[in-house]
Amino acid sequence: MDAPVATGRVRYAWRAAHAPVAGVPRWARIAAYAVPFTVLPSSLWRLPAAFGDGLPFGERAYIVLLSILSELVAFAAVGLVAVWGERFPRWVPGLGGRRVPTPVAVIPAGLGAIASTVLWTAAIVTELVGVTLRGEPTPADFPTQAGGWESAIYYLCYLPLLLWGPLLAAVTYAYYRRRRNN
Repeated sequence: MDAPVATGRVRYAWRAAHAPVAGVPRWARIAAYAVPFTVLPSSLWRLPAAFGDGLPFGERAYIVLLSILSELVAFAAVGLVAVWGERFPRWVPGLGGRRVPTPVAVIPAGLGAIASTVLWTAAIVTELVGVTLRGEPTPADFPTQAGGWESAIYYLCYLPLLLWGPLLAAVTYAYYRRRRNN
């Protein structure tokens, strides 16, 4: 008898996390939902490395946590179109149920959009040129140096990150326009 209750809770939590607020343009909703999917391929690409031979536990944990944290940060874009981006969830101590001040969402989202645009554009461009972000030649064991299918899969997984910043910027702008007078 507990399964339906648990299923109902999960379904309720899923709907609460994804339910768009009235007045959100369809394009903004689609863009917000797309952001986590721009990060997912690179997160999945990294995970096999965490379980490869010869890595110490700390590096394995770093790779797994980096992938999980990347997805959580990307999922925060959904808050710009969902109810929990306009009102703090009830479980947040001291803030539960209160309105989220517009700058509290817009400033970090705007900075994140700028940072991810600059970071991933610089990272991809430097890799295409054959150097690291520090300007050093790309190491011989780096996936882009392998050529063939390994390089193709690497770029297929990392190129979507170029969309993260612009999509987040567009969704942030839609959030700001919708809430600027509130």
